[in-house]
Amino acid sequence: MSLLPLPPAQRTLGHSSLAVSPLAWGMWRLAEQGRSVGEAAPLVHAALDAGITLLDTADIYGFDGQGGFGDAEALLGEVIAADPGLRDRMVLATKGGILPPLPYDQSPAYLAEAIDASLRRLKVEVIDLYQVHRPDILAHPQEVARVLDEAVAAGKIRHIGVSNFTCAQVAALNHFLTNKLVVTQPEISPLRITCFENGELDQAMMLGLTPLAWSPLGGGRLTAPETPRDKAVAAALDAVAAAQGVSRTAAAYSWLMAHPAGIIPIIGSQNAARIAEGAAALAVQWGREEWYAVLVAARGEKLP
Repeated sequence: MSLLPLPPAQRTLGHSSLAVSPLAWGMWRLAEQGRSVGEAAPLVHAALDAGITLLDTADIYGFDGQGGFGDAEALLGEVIAADPGLRDRMVLATKGGILPPLPYDQSPAYLAEAIDASLRRLKVEVIDLYQVHRPDILAHPQEVARVLDEAVAAGKIRHIGVSNFTCAQVAALNHFLTNKLVVTQPEISPLRITCFENGELDQAMMLGLTPLAWSPLGGGRLTAPETPRDKAVAAALDAVAAAQGVSRTAAAYSWLMAHPAGIIPIIGSQNAARIAEGAAALAVQWGREEWYAVLVAARGEKLP
């Protein structure tokens, strides 16, 4: 059986000099249930101790529809302030450009202030990777690019990425940027395979962008599959998981990492053991037949 290569110990984000782990940890739910600094710090340590160096948050994480905007960033900032040595162990990524109750706003004034606000909440001098969270259709990409390039020039952010952008939107923003994009962050999972066929991953490889996959477990549906399609995908993952002695979760992460675009799955769990468990994915090796079996199950039909 033809085997696909294992993921490298580190990946470089796009054309940048930032070396990161092949897995990331995301903090969408870090600020849930009034989590304290003392409760959040062990989660940060769990990720770093598992070798996960890319930590991904956003200014809207913590917003519940009424309040909490910025809470996840602020909580992470308190964790870093309490243990400053943590900052040197992580590549810090955040996102902005959404203004609750959900207008997308990348107007120059708002986006510039959003970057400054993230810096204040995170209590850091520079953000390693700043991503535009969702595209603002009313913002001209040239103006968005100007604000982002100015932030790089001012030493506020090191590198730039986007999340949930279409291929055309990626191309338009990248055209106007002096400091070119290094990542794109779409939703990718064994249950959401759109990116494999709509050109997003092909464009990422062409432009040298590293894809960061949010919701790599299909919003938790892979851990508790209910529909026939979800169960078929889970069964295809289980076949490899059982053969290699890992969980279905680790098999799912590794399935994404086997793609030649160098996908980095973002672990969304806020449980220390489950964060650490993700590292087992690095040792899972896929055969082409096994990999395509998952894809066929997700497609719900045979390959042409």
